Amino acid sequence: MSTQKYTDIIVDIKDGIGTIKFNRPKALNSFSSSLMSDTVDALRMLDDHPDTVFTVITGEGRFFCSGADVSNVSARKMDFKHDGEKKLYWASEFAYAAEVIRSIIEHKKVVVLAMNGPGVGAGASWFQGSSDIFYMADSAWLQVTFSQLGLIPENGSAVNWAHSIGVHRANDWLMFGGKATAQELVQMGMVNKLFPTEGFHEKVHGYLVEMLRERSGKSMMEMKRLQNKSTRDARILAVWEAWQALAERFVDGEPSQRMKAKSEELAARRKERASKM
Repeated sequence: MSTQKYTDIIVDIKDGIGTIKFNRPKALNSFSSSLMSDTVDALRMLDDHPDTVFTVITGEGRFFCSGADVSNVSARKMDFKHDGEKKLYWASEFAYAAEVIRSIIEHKKVVVLAMNGPGVGAGASWFQGSSDIFYMADSAWLQVTFSQLGLIPENGSAVNWAHSIGVHRANDWLMFGGKATAQELVQMGMVNKLFPTEGFHEKVHGYLVEMLRERSGKSMMEMKRLQNKSTRDARILAVWEAWQALAERFVDGEPSQRMKAKSEELAARRKERASKM
C-alpha cells in the first residue's frame, strides 16, 4: 500500500515494513519545511499502524540527503529589533527538525536507516545516531561540516553518535568534520550492514522481509523498548539542548556569515563551470 497525500516524501507499506523515502532528488533530497512536516506525519501514522514492525527511512535518487540548503538559510531574515526577537525567530525555524528527531526517538517501531547514497550535514548526522539499525549502500558516504559553518551538531547528534561509536570518536568526527565511506563506518561500528548500491532498496526490503519470516515482530519492538528505556530521557534532552544551542549560534550571527560566504563560493563555482561549457 502506498500513500499519496505527501509532496516531498513517498510512503509505502508492504510486508510488515513501512518505508519513508525522501523525494526531492533534483535537490539531492535537501530539507524543506514540507519534507520535514511530511516525515513527522508519516512517522505518526506508522507508529500506530497495526501491521508494521520496521519503519525504513531512505531517499530517492542518487543522494540520501544533502541536509539544509545553505543558500536558503543564508538568505533568511537578518533584520531584528533585538536579540530576543532573533532567538525566537531561529528557535521557531529549527522546531521542525527537532520534532523529526524526537518522533524517531519516541517511535515504537524498529527504525531502520537505509542510506541509499551520500549524506551531507544534517543528512549525515541526524538519523545515523537516532535510528535503531543502520544499513548503507556500499558506494555511499557521509560528510559532516558543522564547525566549518559555525554550527553545532544538531538535534542531539553529539549524544546519539557517542552512544553508537563512543565519546572520543564522536568528538573527533563532529568537532573537526570529515568524510567517511560506508566501509569506514562499518569498521567504526556505526553501520550494521552494507548492501550493493544497485538494487539497494529492493535488497534492504528483501532482507527485512526475511528477518520477519521466522521472528516475532512484537518481540523485536519490545526489545527496542527495553534497550532504549535507559537512554530515552538523555536523548530527548539532547535534542532540546542542541535545538537551543543552534538558535543561540544564529543569534551570535557567525553561521549566517559563514553560510553566506559558502553560498557565494558555490555560486562562483557554478558560474565558472557554466562559462567552460
